[in-house]
Amino acid sequence: MSTVYFTDLRSTPKRNVLDKVGDLLNRVKLNTKIRKNDLVAVKLHFGEMGNTAFLRPVFLRVVVDKIKGVGGRPFLTDTNTLYTGSRSDSVSHLTTAVMNGFDYSCVGCPIIIADGLKGRSGVKVPIKGKVLKEARIARDVVDADAMVVVTHFKGHELSGFGGTIKNVGMGCASREGKLIQHSNVAPQVNTQKCIGCRMCVPYCPVGAITLQEKKAFINAKKCIGCGECTLICPSKAIEIQWNESPDIFQKKMAEYACGALKGKENKVVFMSFVVQVSPACDCYPNSDAPIVKDIGILASKDPVAIDAASCDLVNNEESTPGTAIKTPLKRGEDKWRALYPSIDWNIQLDHAVKMGLGEREYTLVKI
Repeated sequence: MSTVYFTDLRSTPKRNVLDKVGDLLNRVKLNTKIRKNDLVAVKLHFGEMGNTAFLRPVFLRVVVDKIKGVGGRPFLTDTNTLYTGSRSDSVSHLTTAVMNGFDYSCVGCPIIIADGLKGRSGVKVPIKGKVLKEARIARDVVDADAMVVVTHFKGHELSGFGGTIKNVGMGCASREGKLIQHSNVAPQVNTQKCIGCRMCVPYCPVGAITLQEKKAFINAKKCIGCGECTLICPSKAIEIQWNESPDIFQKKMAEYACGALKGKENKVVFMSFVVQVSPACDCYPNSDAPIVKDIGILASKDPVAIDAASCDLVNNEESTPGTAIKTPLKRGEDKWRALYPSIDWNIQLDHAVKMGLGEREYTLVKI
């Protein structure tokens, strides 16, 4: 069984929560994962503008200082979003990150958006998946020497919960990779919104977009699924078809996590903050009330085990009244199924095990 280290949020004047974050990194032997002058990607979610559930930047400062202390050169990173929001290109993404507190003066290291200015900078990584045979991973994630994955654990509308597997699998994919995971067909044009401006036509790298009857038209056979047109359209008329089934979506996500971690075996550690457990992803421009009380922080070398442990900790709490969980749930009852009844969140964990990412069985060591 894998070991997952856990600390609650109790503290004293002599030992605060930031000290505990450092202790967790010591327990997973960060110093053995990073060599002197390694470029270390600190993978996190900067939060959408208006969201308040993302991790506090001060926690990342501890991670950054620890990496520097063992000789690494850290940078905070994430990838541009598939949807059009406040993080859909690197300029707006960096602006949002700084507005949310992740500037150099606070965290002590630079920010690099890993898939380039418009999400186009990716690498095809071969994988031996059951669904996919390659993953389109952000170039700067691939080029990094090591990685510390820092996750805000919460609910998610397509996978039941969003944890480490999602942070790595979805969060390290280029825009093209995100589209492959979310959808099995090309984007479509909402003709009622399309104004026929032609801005999307020259941006398509394969010439899949033409104008027909003064409206944009996407040739699905030519489309490579890069998602570039969804960003460039000024009237937001090009829409992603969110039509992948939750089961297949979760399997793709686990397989993409394999692609993102490939070549970094024994060079990655994982942290999970089970605090402000909001019912939906931090990609929304808001964050609903937490569904359970703040629980604590976990660290492990196993991405599957840390997700399994985080799930169990949430499900072992009573639900908080007045949240998205309408009917009060007792300890041991499934909070994710209450939020998303049609989604079997176990699929991502089980498929990750089959892919060799880690184990669901774990030993929880409290520090």
